[in-house]
Amino acid sequence: GVRMPDAKDYYAIKQTVYRYGGVESSLYIDFTNPREESEYYSREHSSYCYTGGELSNHDVVIIGWDDHYPAENFSKEVLGDGAFICQNSWGTAFGEDGIFYVSYYDTNIGNYNVAYTDVEAADNYNVIYQSDLCGWTGQIGYNSDTGSFSNVYEASEDQELQAVGFYATGADTQYRVAVIPEFQGSSSLETITYTQSGYLQYPGYYTIRLKEAVSLKKGQRFTVAVQITTPGVSYPIAVEFASSELGNAVDLTDGEGYISPNGRSWERVEDVQNSNLCLKAYAVQNQQAQEEEEQEAKKP
Repeated sequence: GVRMPDAKDYYAIKQTVYRYGGVESSLYIDFTNPREESEYYSREHSSYCYTGGELSNHDVVIIGWDDHYPAENFSKEVLGDGAFICQNSWGTAFGEDGIFYVSYYDTNIGNYNVAYTDVEAADNYNVIYQSDLCGWTGQIGYNSDTGSFSNVYEASEDQELQAVGFYATGADTQYRVAVIPEFQGSSSLETITYTQSGYLQYPGYYTIRLKEAVSLKKGQRFTVAVQITTPGVSYPIAVEFASSELGNAVDLTDGEGYISPNGRSWERVEDVQNSNLCLKAYAVQNQQAQEEEEQEAKKP
C-alpha cells in the first residue's frame, strides 16, 4: 500500500508520519557534499530553508515535526515558526547525527509525498496479473469524477483470486469492486454486480483483499472491474499511457482493458486511449497445481 498526501497538506503528512512512519518528500539543495557550506543551511542549528523557485533535486524522509521550532534558527528569514524533522542519505555526519530541520516555509518540502503504508510478506501471493509495468503515468476519464474500468486476464493455473490492486488518483475516493469469473466479451460488463466497496482517504496505490476468494481454472478468462468516484478529479482512472516520453517501455499488446462512463457502455482502453489500465489481480495457486509445478521444475 502506498499513500500520497497532497502537496503542502501538512496535516495529512503529519497524520501519515504518526500512523505509518516516514514520508518521502524532496528539497532543492544547492550542495552535494554534506561538508559543503550553503547560505540556506545553518550548521549551528542543523536547519534548512530554501524559498526560491528551483525545483526539487534531493530526496529526504520526513520522520517528525515541531510546530514550535524557532524561526530564528534558520539562516534565512522565514515567515514563522515550525519545521519538519528530516533524514536523508548522508548519514550521521550531517546535521544532528543525521537529523535536520526543514522549515514549513521551504518552497519544496511537502510538495511530492510518498509513504509506504502496508508492506506484506513476499509470499502473500504467488501469481500477479498486470499489464501496466510502468505503473501510473497518466490519467483518463470522461470529464467526470466517476469512472469504471476493467481488465481481462486468463488464469495461468488452477487458482484462488484473492486481491486486486489499483490507484486512487485523488483524496476521498470511493470504490466498488467486482470479479466476473467467466468473461464472455464486453457484454459481460453491462450488468456488473459489485460485491464490495470502500473509502480511500488519500491518493495512492491500494491492495484490496477480496472478502471471498474466487476460484479459477487454468485457461479461464476472467475480469476484474472497479468503479471509482474521486471528488474534484475529472479524469480519475490511472493508466500506463504510451507517451512519446516513455517510448518503447509501454507495451499495449499485453493488455485487454475496458473503460466506461456509466458502467453500461464500454470501450477498449488500448484503442481509444492508447493506454493500459493500472489494475492488477493477485492469486494463489491451489496446492495440487503448485506441487505439480514444483515437481516439473525439479526434472532434469
